[in-house]
Amino acid sequence: MFQTSGDKDKDKKTKKKERSPSPEIEFDDLESFVMLPAPQGVTVKCRVTRDQRGMDKSLYPIYYLHLDNEKKTFLLAGRKRKRSATSNYLISIDSTDLSRGGDNFVGKLSNLMGTKFTVFDNALNPDRALPDMSNARQELASIIYQETNVLGIKGPRRMTIIIPGMDKDNNRVPIRPKSDYDSLLMRHQSRRLENLIELRNKTPVWNEESSSHVLNFNGRVTQASIKNFQIVHSKDDYIIMQFGRIADDIFTLDYNYPLCAVQAFAIALSSFDGKIACE
Repeated sequence: MFQTSGDKDKDKKTKKKERSPSPEIEFDDLESFVMLPAPQGVTVKCRVTRDQRGMDKSLYPIYYLHLDNEKKTFLLAGRKRKRSATSNYLISIDSTDLSRGGDNFVGKLSNLMGTKFTVFDNALNPDRALPDMSNARQELASIIYQETNVLGIKGPRRMTIIIPGMDKDNNRVPIRPKSDYDSLLMRHQSRRLENLIELRNKTPVWNEESSSHVLNFNGRVTQASIKNFQIVHSKDDYIIMQFGRIADDIFTLDYNYPLCAVQAFAIALSSFDGKIACE
């Protein structure tokens, strides 16, 4: 029932070319980099590690995102907020500062209802923003898990992800809802999709030999896990993001245009939430 890397199951007749290696990525401003879309034609290869050592971290692990290169460049850290009415994960560009009011806070993943999540940047709640909403927070993504199958009991999980569209200059279109009606979730629900991009997880293929659903991660994922997934748009061969396990607390995360690091990391964090995770 669990998804596996599927590397052994490539169809030789339809063998797809390997994903291009991620070049050495350098940047001067970490906060800007994690919010910018991946360069077109470049796969940004990362690694997520989960630290759940100690009593506190076993309940509230800290997740770290690093570039998967020789330098292991740190990008982001995330942790579930304690004593919060709903599941909230704070995302920071400083692994030692995971506070909502800190200077390094760059985003938040919120479980707003059931198995639906929304990713926000670090700006103000609409209730406290200026009338023109210029300093109001942006919605960066919404993640919807099919409620009847979050544990993978009836087959592979199904995810839908909605992100803001891109303008002609390849910049993200700002989505600053004044009310729930204009949120990514509600716009998707009512099919008001202008300036939005709808993504989904790639459907794994059933493999008779292994009696499991498999995906081909081209060697980037080595352990079977319900958390393993690939995100695609309309074409299955353009993988916008992939995430999967390589050790008990280590996962690879690769993302492509139009996602940025904060969006990709938050999507990965959603798979660890108590309502979704079963491992």
